[in-house]
Amino acid sequence: MSNTTQLLRFITAGSVDDGKSTLIGRLLHDSKSIFEDQFAAISRTSEKRGMAAVDLSLLTDGLQAEREQGITIDVAYRYFATPKRKFIIGDTPGHEQYTRNMVTAASTANLVVILIDARKGVLTQTRRHTYLASLVGVPHIVLAVNKMDMVDYSQARFDEIVADYKAFAAQLNLHDVTFIPMSALNGDMVVDRGESLDWYKGPALLELLEKVEIDHDVNTSDFRFPVQWVCRPQTGEYHDFRGFMGRIEAGEVSVGDEVTILPSGRTTRVKEIDSYDGKLHTAFAPQSVTLTLEDEIDISRGDMLVKSIAHPPRVEKEFEATLCWLSEAPLDKSRKYLVKHTTRTAKCLFSRLDYRVDVNTLEQHAADKLHMNDIARVALKIQQPLVFDSYDIDRVTGSFIVIDEASNNTVAAGMIA
Repeated sequence: MSNTTQLLRFITAGSVDDGKSTLIGRLLHDSKSIFEDQFAAISRTSEKRGMAAVDLSLLTDGLQAEREQGITIDVAYRYFATPKRKFIIGDTPGHEQYTRNMVTAASTANLVVILIDARKGVLTQTRRHTYLASLVGVPHIVLAVNKMDMVDYSQARFDEIVADYKAFAAQLNLHDVTFIPMSALNGDMVVDRGESLDWYKGPALLELLEKVEIDHDVNTSDFRFPVQWVCRPQTGEYHDFRGFMGRIEAGEVSVGDEVTILPSGRTTRVKEIDSYDGKLHTAFAPQSVTLTLEDEIDISRGDMLVKSIAHPPRVEKEFEATLCWLSEAPLDKSRKYLVKHTTRTAKCLFSRLDYRVDVNTLEQHAADKLHMNDIARVALKIQQPLVFDSYDIDRVTGSFIVIDEASNNTVAAGMIA
């Protein structure tokens, strides 16, 4: 397999007992991505529980507490690969009290598979998970209508669920939604098509995962390079070397391009681009590189290099954002917190708390406090100017985390409006 094979990050979400863990187990098993000793272990566990068949959900429900309760609590990550693509799967919890787990997992995902039990149809949890996926900007959504074997593989039932879901999804900013009927237990339309859903002409799940287009999930037009480290070895032949290290978060840059350093506004040109593989003429997101510039300019960690283009980022000390509160300790508006945005960390205050969103109904409620798993609209004041885009333009430069100064714990994740 080529080292350049594309990586697709996706998560599964859904209500309790919709079959998320079983679906991932089926994917791993039918794509021959598990070891014999793993399969033997879950076979023994299934036998001890008196099950007639192997419980493939045990491949992902790794925590002992999860296995005892038969639910998924934390985000269980698994890796597998096919000749066409590499995959990282996140199996997210279905319970509302674990909203924060799904938000953090979905924030880096290219795709989310939302499972629905064909017997139950669209539930409150389905709406919640769809809203959260749209909130963090997941580009591709697959609605997997699972347990079709329990409704005799009925096309009419599938069509009814699709219509219900489309009516709700029309309220949200969803770009790409695919509907797939399946039976994770029996394997129909997961890796193999099976023989029971011949009326469905679309792709099986793995076929879709292998071919879904993710090249445009990254902002390729607006160059963004947050400086992570200023490299000055000052030894041997590198005694006068001054390079700026970091990861290109959006766009591309070439030797000779004019770039602007923000927030200072100074301009210069790119002299050289160094990478792990040697010198480059052009580098693209998300490559990690070292840039050297033609002019001596005072640049430090947290500054951002951009091209002189028509869509510059905003450079401000105040902004509005949608916030997911992650901490068990509620938000205290009288306290100072730290905001970490790309490579810059600065002190902040919450100047406004506009409203809290009910993730089940999408209704907005007045709030003077935020508790764990709450989603809210807020306004922040930052001690130093940040260089950012809105989240719908760039998921990296439009996102941030909030850190408690005292404990150094991450207490919230935000998306800039």
